[in-house]
Amino acid sequence: QVQLVESGGGLVQAGGSLRLSCTASGSIFSINDMGWHRQAPGKQRELVAGITWGGIANYPDSAKGRFTISRDNAKNVVYLQINSLKPEDTAVYYCNARVRLNLFSSRDYWGQGTQVTVSS
Repeated sequence: QVQLVESGGGLVQAGGSLRLSCTASGSIFSINDMGWHRQAPGKQRELVAGITWGGIANYPDSAKGRFTISRDNAKNVVYLQINSLKPEDTAVYYCNARVRLNLFSSRDYWGQGTQVTVSS
């Protein structure tokens, strides 16, 4: 069994910063791609950032500039740094990971989400 647990969310004023963390644990052989998504009330879940095992990051155009994703492979952790927070960043932030369970199989896992609320 594999679990992803996010932390670091909370209430922050506009213009502030947050660093979200997501730790993977369990029966992990290795982790390929990891990423962060978010879902605001009444909206679809959207990709915020992704990162490969080798550390190559990718962002949708809407997230370029204020979001930085990084990871620590030794600790099975992925981070999301968010700067210059805006009220429209308010959402539940989820991490996901493509976990290799053994040499022959991989599976996608999601965390339970962490709430980020930005006040104006």
